[in-house]
Amino acid sequence: MSATAKSAADIDLAADFETPSREQWEKEVLKVLNRRRPEGKELDIEQAYKRLTSRTVDGLEIRPLYTQEDGAEELGFPGVAPFTRGTRVRTGDMNDGWHICQLHEDPDVATTRKAVLTDLERGGTAVWLRVDPDAVATADLGEALADVLLDLAPVHVSSRTDQIGAAQALAKVFAESEKDSASMSGSFGIDPIGFAAQHGTAPDLSVLADAIELARPFPNVRPIVVDAGMFHNAGAGDVQELAYALATGVEYVRALVEAGLDADAAFDAILFRVSAGTDQFLTIARLRALRTLWSRVGEVLEVTPARRGAVQHAVTSLRQLSRDDAYVNVLRATLSSFAAAAGGAEIQTVLPLDTVIGLPNELSRRIARNVQVLLAEESNVGRVNDPAGGSYYVENMTQQLSEKAWALFGTLDEQGMAQAVANGTVAAQLEETNQARSKQLATRKIPLTGVSMFPNSHETPLERAPRPEAPELGGIVPIRDAAVFEDLRDRSTAAASAGKAPKVLLACLGARRDFGAREGFTSNLYHVGGIQTVLAEGETPEDFARALTEAGTTIAVLCSSAKVYAQQGLDVAKALKDAGAVEVRLAGQLKELGTDDTQGLVDGNVFDGMDVVELLTDTLDKLEA
Repeated sequence: MSATAKSAADIDLAADFETPSREQWEKEVLKVLNRRRPEGKELDIEQAYKRLTSRTVDGLEIRPLYTQEDGAEELGFPGVAPFTRGTRVRTGDMNDGWHICQLHEDPDVATTRKAVLTDLERGGTAVWLRVDPDAVATADLGEALADVLLDLAPVHVSSRTDQIGAAQALAKVFAESEKDSASMSGSFGIDPIGFAAQHGTAPDLSVLADAIELARPFPNVRPIVVDAGMFHNAGAGDVQELAYALATGVEYVRALVEAGLDADAAFDAILFRVSAGTDQFLTIARLRALRTLWSRVGEVLEVTPARRGAVQHAVTSLRQLSRDDAYVNVLRATLSSFAAAAGGAEIQTVLPLDTVIGLPNELSRRIARNVQVLLAEESNVGRVNDPAGGSYYVENMTQQLSEKAWALFGTLDEQGMAQAVANGTVAAQLEETNQARSKQLATRKIPLTGVSMFPNSHETPLERAPRPEAPELGGIVPIRDAAVFEDLRDRSTAAASAGKAPKVLLACLGARRDFGAREGFTSNLYHVGGIQTVLAEGETPEDFARALTEAGTTIAVLCSSAKVYAQQGLDVAKALKDAGAVEVRLAGQLKELGTDDTQGLVDGNVFDGMDVVELLTDTLDKLEA
């Protein structure tokens, strides 16, 4: 090495670049936004900020730029109250990351036993079984766990139908083991408020005392789970999920204290199960905010500072999984798992890509497991303490979430979360959020890759063993963002099976340079609903009229540029109407026709930001699909 060589730490890669000022950034932003605006109609910087600022379905403001003023006044440290940066310190050792804890739901006990062992042999470090009539049977739990070293791998159970029965079954497995009871860990999954929300009943908090007694021989097992992720899968926004977790946790602590525990022991008994979504920054901020707020609750209740941390089990979002183009779910899982890791979750579950299609197979389970293994062992995410900490955006979102969730928590706590579930308050809040989200999904402000955007119109659907029929519970139910689009595709598939495949003619006017971009956009738009598009090029209006008849459809869309629309648009539209078209639309803006009077020949337009669900539903109705 030469005498002038520098170490990597001494090299400043930005040394040759000036640090831009905020004013310079704003100047460049205005250049872009005003590029095609007429003179005298330009936006000023305040209008530009307003245009570039968006809000989530539950009111979180996302601005285009964050600066030091938006960051935290003090970052603090991981492993100490208020635990914003993590409940413990990651030293850099591989084992300091998180538990890889995959979910098992297959009712065939031999299959589940094999899958459990495969997970633990190939990267998994914990086990989670759902015990229900449509999942693992209570009587089969011991056999399903027969190969598990209970002193090494934590075991978690949950149930939608009999939580105390599932907990008792796991306690029996622990008790019959030759291992030291103090070496066993996991959770019993007792969550009476969540159970009542699923069943539409009033919560019975007396079961909490039973859970504590059941766990008494096993000091490292957390008997109580606050399943906030269940509300996420029923439609809750980030603020709501966080507030519901706090309100439920506080209610449980009060009940446990009344049952004779001190606040420290009550805190130690609770595990939070939360969602990890595809918005990685919001997921990171929400996990950080939950720890911050739970620590504040502990401070008010005079919990010992070291025991105020919220231990979190992050599960990738079921609501955000799609049935169609299912391999995109691997991308969703990777984003979500990274966010959970960066957010400091102690336990993670990645749902397999085919979860909503049927029972996952060996390959999809392997992929789900390896998403975490790769993040932990190759990307080394688990070695880093709070990697997003200090980011102005993440710190601002953590603060926003904390403030809004604390306010909602206050209103819920006034009546009690149990009462809010029983009287329908929570269900009403979820319905309101779902309606707001459905509008953003329909207009693709919330895009779903492979579903509402870039659909794979020629995919071969995955086939999986069907899940057993699940019992109807009567309360809030899981929903999926993609379901409304999948329903549209199902209508088209059914029509095609009956010999009436729905089609739309794309009348491509002019040369490809004129219509190419809009033809591509429009094709993808209709493919979202499984509707075939037939491309037609021609020189005269009669050419397009003939193409409509040959395509066997009654709906057409004009695709071209403003210049060509002004020259040919209305003539082609008239020819299409005369040929039997019941609807003619235009790709772009109607003003591009060069006249305000469309003579009733153009029925509407297609454009980015329109209500896609409304368009496709109306199209299928008109095509009698």
